Amino acid sequence: MNTTLLDDLHAQADAFIDIRRDIHRHPELGFDEHRTSALVAERLEAWGYAVERGLGGTGVVGRLVRGSGERRLGLRADMDALPIDEATGLDYASEHGGVMHACGHDGHTAMLLAAAHHLAERGRFNGTLNLIFQPAEEGGGGALRMIEQGLFDKYPCDAIFAMHNMPGLPQGRLALREGAAMASSDYATVTLTGIGGHGAMPHRAADPIVAAASIVMALQTVVSRNIDPLQMAVVTVGAVHAGKANNVIPQSATLELSVRALDRGVRQHLEERIKALIAAQAESFGVKAQIDWRAGYAVLVNTPEETAFAREVALELLGPEHVTLQALAVPGSEDFAFMLERVPGSYLLIGNGEGDSHGACMVHNPGYDFNDGNVAVGAAYWVLLTERFLN
Repeated sequence: MNTTLLDDLHAQADAFIDIRRDIHRHPELGFDEHRTSALVAERLEAWGYAVERGLGGTGVVGRLVRGSGERRLGLRADMDALPIDEATGLDYASEHGGVMHACGHDGHTAMLLAAAHHLAERGRFNGTLNLIFQPAEEGGGGALRMIEQGLFDKYPCDAIFAMHNMPGLPQGRLALREGAAMASSDYATVTLTGIGGHGAMPHRAADPIVAAASIVMALQTVVSRNIDPLQMAVVTVGAVHAGKANNVIPQSATLELSVRALDRGVRQHLEERIKALIAAQAESFGVKAQIDWRAGYAVLVNTPEETAFAREVALELLGPEHVTLQALAVPGSEDFAFMLERVPGSYLLIGNGEGDSHGACMVHNPGYDFNDGNVAVGAAYWVLLTERFLN
């Protein structure tokens, strides 16, 4: 365990916990992180980083070059909040109704800022450090927008890393995984159009509700009968909208689907089978089906060499008793996957707390809060990883 570095970062943590709580108090949704990105940019500039603002809308990149080393490292944090009413009762709770940091991006930003400050003042490395503060991770695809606007053309990286907190793991524990670590996410809106009519004379109508009910049940067989049992797949019908009266057969019905996979081939197969099944089911009931399929985030795949390196850093920092070397995959999705499609790297988790602790509340919950004890641990990890990679 690297107690010296951990002690140094703990000694500096209070200022960055204050920053974290300030960001928590003033949450901003995706592509609207103007205050947050300004705060980040001003700090980085004050510490000597070359800063670009506005990449990908509200993204910020800070570059720090030391020596003549040719290696280039990217570290990424996300900045956006969620459209949720906060219910924590904290004295630094959100001041904006309907918006809160319910996923810990305020903490991710604070961890990387704390590391940025330490590396600017005392960092021992030889090469180029690119700090990427990304907007709109929560469904907005901010990573993809930054890439499309030239992120890796302007700031080429030999490897890139990111970290996310995880309630349910002991606070400060690091969990790594080689290979597919987070699922893809795709979405579909299915509109079924039949012939409306009187509820007492269904033979003179083509009922989209009956078709919708059959489709919902049939979709459950896609995972159980079309996907290898050793592969992960999820097909969820999250919303059904149809009709307004008990004696009226409506003209149309709408289904909203969420589809996830941990394998790119499985992802493609799910789309093919879902579309074919819906079309066949709809035809069997005499209704028409229109499918609006929207590709979401890709499967997040951690590359072997970079994950092995990230494990070594975690073990050096915390010791084996505080590191999970090959964690389970997570069925949630993350747009850092798009960065990993361009640059080798790894995405790891840091425990936010377990049991009845303050940090155990799951993300995307009105009662969630980032564990401030992780500001120092996360920052120390980024410092050590930077110095090991760029030397």
